[in-house]
Amino acid sequence: MTNIQLYSLGSPNGIKIPIALEEMGMAYDVHTVDILKGEQFADSFKKLNPNCKIPAIVDPQGPDGTPHSIMESGAILLYLAEKSGKLLPENPSERSEAIQWLFFQAANIGPMFGAFGHFHTYGKDNCDHPYPEARFATETQRLLGILNERLESHEYIVGHTYSIADISIFPWVIWLNMFYKAGNQLKLESFSHVMAWVNKCSSRPATIRGFEVYNFTEMGKT
Repeated sequence: MTNIQLYSLGSPNGIKIPIALEEMGMAYDVHTVDILKGEQFADSFKKLNPNCKIPAIVDPQGPDGTPHSIMESGAILLYLAEKSGKLLPENPSERSEAIQWLFFQAANIGPMFGAFGHFHTYGKDNCDHPYPEARFATETQRLLGILNERLESHEYIVGHTYSIADISIFPWVIWLNMFYKAGNQLKLESFSHVMAWVNKCSSRPATIRGFEVYNFTEMGKT
């Protein structure tokens, strides 16, 4: 077996990996980890990711020629980019920028957008105080502003080249509107450069194929 083994689901973090694999032209086998059924806590998956979170992959031909498992979406994207030689700039300065924005997503976009989504979508059942949702809505808009300013002078997150930095971020922006239904509240359309970039990323043929692996756009309609 030489194909990458993908264990994921159609969430903003989970969909990044099939998008990257399609864009890189790498062969992979799909395994669905249904987090609503608690499958991420199975011992077999916990061996791949002790934190019991999707996504995870296993490369049957790892760095030393033996199977190698990787957890955390940012780490997986970086691993696959280095293995394939794609979606990561060769220029050292641009490579550094791409990795910085990859970490920016992991440290800021994911946690803040996710926290906003939780209180906006589910939190009202357990917390009737407006502060948590308002707090994370403000932070989400601040981060969108940073992206908007960046994309005002850049075609993609790093210059004119689509990279793992883009893949790490744009599914989260889609999720704000498609799943959390918060486009109006967050005034997403006011971040015009972000929205144009999301549309451009989403229209790439390989990215569309990546969406389809776990029915990303369909999940957002439920």
